[in-house]
Amino acid sequence: MASTSAKRNFPPLYVSRGDIASDRLEFFHILERLKTQKRTGWVDHNVPEPESISDHMYRMAILAMCTSDASLDVSKCVMMALVHDLAEAQVGDIAPREEIPKVEKRRLETEAMHNFTHEMLHDSPAAQRILALWEEYEAGESAEARFVKDLDRFEMASQAFEYEKNHGMKTLQPFFDSSLPSIRHPEVKQWGENLISEREGKYKP
Repeated sequence: MASTSAKRNFPPLYVSRGDIASDRLEFFHILERLKTQKRTGWVDHNVPEPESISDHMYRMAILAMCTSDASLDVSKCVMMALVHDLAEAQVGDIAPREEIPKVEKRRLETEAMHNFTHEMLHDSPAAQRILALWEEYEAGESAEARFVKDLDRFEMASQAFEYEKNHGMKTLQPFFDSSLPSIRHPEVKQWGENLISEREGKYKP
């Protein structure tokens, strides 16, 4: 399968071997890509030793556990955080500079998720749970999905601040501009305001 932009070569989709145990093991192995693939935005900004995709999802899951919002299904939020970028194990972390249209990006990610859940996990109860969580996040209609999206934004801004602090970087403002202003959940919004206060206190002339 090739990208329409011809700028990225995607691994071939997995074809079931007809053996449930073998296919499931292949899914477990493909998860390793999330541990080794670096987040594209940081790579493009020459961040030393940038985080992996799974690094990002792990902290989001812990952030979800820290909420005090009793109206949320926290367990669902944790699981959603852990699967929201799962398709990137197949398609990678696609950056805007690659000029892949949003509709094509969505198609590629949906295809990847169906490949994981049908070819590798044989539409098992676990597969159905993973796919349902991913689809709910993508739809962005439930309170949990909107909350996890806000965690996605906050976590990225937190990482940007940490790279600024740890590496003396001065070029990461776009990561704050594209994330914190869009946060809507009151608690996460407060976390973002606290982060900005910390950042301004450190870098104020």
